[in-house]
Amino acid sequence: MSDRDEARQDFLKAAGWEKAAAAPLAGDASTRSYQRLNLDGRPAVLMIAPPRAEAPACPPEADEGARRALGYNAMARLAGPNLNAFTSLSKALREGGLSAPEIYAADPAAGFALLEDLGDDLFARVVGRVDEETLYRTAIEALVRLHEGAAGPVRGEAYAMLDYDALALEAEAALLMEWYWPLKKGAAASNDQFTEYLSLWRELFQNLSAPHVYVLRDFHAENLLWLPDREGPARAGVIDFQDALYGHAAYDLVSLLEDARRDVDPILAEKMIAYYESFGGAQFDRQGFQRDYAILAAQRNAKILGIFARLAKRDHKPRYLDLLPRVEAHFRRDLARPEVAPLRAFFAKHLPELV
Repeated sequence: MSDRDEARQDFLKAAGWEKAAAAPLAGDASTRSYQRLNLDGRPAVLMIAPPRAEAPACPPEADEGARRALGYNAMARLAGPNLNAFTSLSKALREGGLSAPEIYAADPAAGFALLEDLGDDLFARVVGRVDEETLYRTAIEALVRLHEGAAGPVRGEAYAMLDYDALALEAEAALLMEWYWPLKKGAAASNDQFTEYLSLWRELFQNLSAPHVYVLRDFHAENLLWLPDREGPARAGVIDFQDALYGHAAYDLVSLLEDARRDVDPILAEKMIAYYESFGGAQFDRQGFQRDYAILAAQRNAKILGIFARLAKRDHKPRYLDLLPRVEAHFRRDLARPEVAPLRAFFAKHLPELV
């Protein structure tokens, strides 16, 4: 057995699950992996998060210079190998009335957590068997519950939620230039082109509202589980939230409705935006929300274009190239919004196929 296998066995023994049968579960684009366990008919999921598989997470006290020196994880405020982020957020989400997995046992230093098994009924899989609008309304209700419960960032001894600030947004948007641009152009962007691109984003980010809600960052149909035996917003099981930040209400709505992996009918998307807005009451700033939505939609899809290109090129996962056309279509629609007109002009000049 490898040292890692021994550590796994030691963790499961301490948790009382060493005799469980194990089967691999499909992972995501991260360095984490998952196994489904069964012990005498009791299910659970083992999360394996190697402590040194990624660059470190952003120290809460790090300034901009330190974050840039530490690299992408710190700039974008990703959790990296910090398993405390997942366990702390799962507890906070559950206490807020949402269906995050219960943590049965965890050893963050070793990189293992034993989780409640919420099943296999991803929203993306049950569409057709379950009415699509019902699924998306439930997802919106979960977002509303999430946002209503955000009195302030989650903070504990081992984890502190950080702001989704301009540097994090910029680092993500820069991925388009770093990875997608050379994929399409066959050469890297010039320094002038890169500088112009980032300056446009910095101006746009100044127009965003202040961070005021929890943002899970990957809130979409492949990360939501249908739990019909539960009630209200709890019917949407949430996973993959360890990178959550304190940010803008529109972001997760963009993630849900401009999905990189499945088509959402534009009419349904507009109905869901209106449904979300209907919970805001008389004080809801609809104009400000729509401005945030326009900017963050362009930002998120710029990020995804870069991430998928990086996964294909650097990580040798060419299947992500098959998803690019859908994200490109999202980005074209995003650039048509008047709130991001300067960005549209940049791409009309340099990558007109995106306009």
